[in-house]
Amino acid sequence: MAEIVSTQLKIGMEIHVELATRSKMFSRSGGAACPSQYEALPNTLCDPVVLALPGALPVLNEAAIEMSMMVGMALGCRIASFTKWDRKNYFYPDLPKGYQISQYDEPLCIEGQIEIPSEAGDTIRIGITRAHLEEDTGKTGHELPGGLPYEGSLVDYNRAGTPLLEIVTEPDFTCAEDCVTFGRELRNICRFLGVTEGIMQRGHMRFEPNVNVEMELDDGRRVATPIVEVKNLNSFRAVLGAIQHESVRQVEAWKEDGREMGPGMKATRGWDDQRNITLLQREKEDAHDYRYFPDPDLLPVVVDEAWESRVRAQLPELPMQRRARYREDFGLAEKDAAALTDERDLCFFFETCAARAADVASTLAADEAGRQVAKWLLNAGARVARERDVAVEALGITADQLAGIIMLRATNAVGSTAADELFVLLCDSDDTAEAVAEANGLVQVSDTGQLDEWIDGAVEAHPQAAEDFAGGKDAAMGRIMGHVMKASGGQADANVVRERLIERLRS
Repeated sequence: MAEIVSTQLKIGMEIHVELATRSKMFSRSGGAACPSQYEALPNTLCDPVVLALPGALPVLNEAAIEMSMMVGMALGCRIASFTKWDRKNYFYPDLPKGYQISQYDEPLCIEGQIEIPSEAGDTIRIGITRAHLEEDTGKTGHELPGGLPYEGSLVDYNRAGTPLLEIVTEPDFTCAEDCVTFGRELRNICRFLGVTEGIMQRGHMRFEPNVNVEMELDDGRRVATPIVEVKNLNSFRAVLGAIQHESVRQVEAWKEDGREMGPGMKATRGWDDQRNITLLQREKEDAHDYRYFPDPDLLPVVVDEAWESRVRAQLPELPMQRRARYREDFGLAEKDAAALTDERDLCFFFETCAARAADVASTLAADEAGRQVAKWLLNAGARVARERDVAVEALGITADQLAGIIMLRATNAVGSTAADELFVLLCDSDDTAEAVAEANGLVQVSDTGQLDEWIDGAVEAHPQAAEDFAGGKDAAMGRIMGHVMKASGGQADANVVRERLIERLRS
C-alpha cells in the first residue's frame, strides 16, 4: 500500500438551533425551548397535533419563521421569496407522526457566509449552504423520575414539534478549533438575536460535524476517507474531541480497509464523553431514503419585500460589530472586547455601566470611562463571580455603584486596594459607593495636617530609614510608608504621603 505523504481535514457543520418561541412549530402547545416551559413535567407540552392524532392539522408559527429569517440575515444569507414544507419519512419512537415536517429543496435561507478568526491567526470565510426550518423530535430515555434505572425506553414528547432551525455550512473548516470558534460565534449571534437561550445542556444547540480526511500518497494519488457525521454534540468540548478523534481514527481505518469516499459510504457515529471516542451508529441514509415529498397540509410561505424589510429592521447590533465598536470607541484590546461579547447579558450590562460611568465620572473621557468599566468587570467582577458561582452581571452591583467606584478612583478619594474591597461590599449593598466607602473607612485622607502627624510618627519610629531615604536610597521609603499606612488604618493617601516625604526629607 502507498504511504501517506500529507493529510488535510475537511469539515462541514450542521447545527440545530431550538427556537425559543412560546408555542411549537405547527401547534399552540408550549415550546420546550421557551424559558417559561423549562420545568414542564414530561409529556405535558402536547396536544393532538404534536401526538399526530387522527384529524389533527398543522398551522404555521409566524414567529419561528421570522426568527429563522433573522438568523439567516445575520449569516449573510439570501431569504427565499418562496419556500415550502416537505415530509421527511423515517420511523423512530420519539417521532409521533412517523415523519418530520422539514424543508428539502426550497429552504428559507440560502447562500450566506461569515468570517471568523482562525486558529492560524488570520480570518477565514465560512460559507453557509442553507438554513431551513423544521420541527424537533421527542426524547427517549432510560431512567425513571429520580434517576432510577429502567430496562425499557421512556419517551417524552415535550420537545416534539419545537421549532428547529438547521444551519448547514460548506466544508470550509480544516481544524477542530475553528469549528469550535464558529460554534461559539453562532451561539452568540443567536442569543443576541433573542431566538434562543443557547443553553447547551438543554439541547438548545446541537452540533453535527461532517468529517473526512484528504490524503496525498507517495505514488501521486489523492484519496479521501468516507465522510462521517458525528451526531448530537451538545458541548464545545465534545465538538473539539470528536473531530480530533476522527482525524486520527479515519486515517487508521483507511490503512486497514482502504475504503474511500464514494456513494453509499457515509456513516453516522456517536460520541462517548467518558472514553473520548466515536462509536458507529449506522450507515448514513441518502436523501432518497427519506422519501421526501411536499406536505399536503401546509401552504408554501411567500416572503415579499415588505415582510423581509420589517424583519431586517429588527436586527440588533451583532457580536462581531460590537467587538469592532469596542476596539474603536473604547480602545479595548481584542481579547477584552471578545470577553465582553461572549455572553449577551454581560455585554448589555457593560454598555449600561459604560454609559453611566461617562455621566458620573465627569473628569474622565468617555473612552477612558469605558476602559475602566471593562477592567472592573473582567478583573474584580470575574474574580468575585467565580467565588460566588454566579454571572458577573448577577453579582448585585449596579451601574450607578460601579460608576461611583470609578469616580472615587478618578478623584483619588479611594486607593486601589480599598476600591477592590469596596467593589465586593457593593455586591451586597443598595447604598451608593460613596456612602459604603465612608461607612467602612475606605476614603483616603488627603489633609496635609493629619498626614504630617502620621509622617512625624513614622520618621521618629524609623530614624535610620529616614536618613537613608534622605541620602537617596528610594527603597528606604517602604518602611516609613508602611508605618504611615498602618497608623492611618490604610486611609492615608499614598501619593500625597510620598510627595510630603520627598519634600520634607530631600528638599
